[in-house]
Amino acid sequence: MNLSHSSFVFLGFPELSRHLRLLALPFSLSYGWVLLGNLLLVHVVRSLPSLHSPMHLLISALCLVDVLAVSAIIPRMLVGFFSEQDHISLAGCLLQMFVAHFLSSLESTLLLAMALDRYVAICRPLRYADVINPRAALKLCAFAVLRSCSIMLALVALAGSLTFCGSSVILHCYCDHMALVSLACGDTGRSNAMGLAVIGCFVGGDISLIFLSYVCILRAVLRTPHGDRWKAFHTCGTHLMVMMCFYLVGSVTFLSHNLHIPISTSGNTFMGLAYILLPATVNPVIYGVRTKEIRNGFYKVFNVKAKDNMAVKVTSIKVSPIVKEPG
Repeated sequence: MNLSHSSFVFLGFPELSRHLRLLALPFSLSYGWVLLGNLLLVHVVRSLPSLHSPMHLLISALCLVDVLAVSAIIPRMLVGFFSEQDHISLAGCLLQMFVAHFLSSLESTLLLAMALDRYVAICRPLRYADVINPRAALKLCAFAVLRSCSIMLALVALAGSLTFCGSSVILHCYCDHMALVSLACGDTGRSNAMGLAVIGCFVGGDISLIFLSYVCILRAVLRTPHGDRWKAFHTCGTHLMVMMCFYLVGSVTFLSHNLHIPISTSGNTFMGLAYILLPATVNPVIYGVRTKEIRNGFYKVFNVKAKDNMAVKVTSIKVSPIVKEPG
């Protein structure tokens, strides 16, 4: 009788197994930037009452989710790079799987909420205060947590009920759902179907609603004056850049597993890490640089704006022309 494995070994970059300590350097720098950039942005929004609008609070929540998602994977992965064999128990693997996928699904819900916020602000501006209010925010948070928690618990429960009697090597750097399910020696039909249902719910469903929101936004923006049109395009373009980083990499990662697209282990591992790490890395740059209110808030919190004003005052001094006296 074959017994199910109780522990597993990660092997995400087999071609680079001799250079994992060097590979730890860029991931360490990326993780440091994720912590610094996202927490700095959250601090700026939290410090200024003028930034306590629904959109800015959603941006802060997105940054916090990014920090938690990356922290659930990268520190343990870096420790594994410096150890000869990176072991993890089945219970620990399932816990990491739940946390990583739960936070990713929560990020998807936040991106959808941001798209709906922009839709109401641009297409229904007179009703914005009535629709986007603290009560609606609490309902959205409850919906996001319940949806993500219930679906991911079902996903993890199905994966945990499988028997793993073959290889105990997970070809990844963290406990990804499909990477673990592919090691099962029994029928994985229900787990595979649940994985596709998760993709359909969070990728297909959320992307469809976001796309519909931005189609309506585009139609409304094209009817506005040119000055307001540019401002709306700039704001929405910022959100679309973040969403493309998240959904594009995530879709390629999920579909490569389920459609059995031949990708090397290192390539698949890199895409899985990019799905978690890339949005968390670029979000502070996109929102901090492209969002004027947050950029000015940064200057105000760290007293940079005062120096700018001094520079402006010095350069704006008028010099009277010298008039020569006759004779």
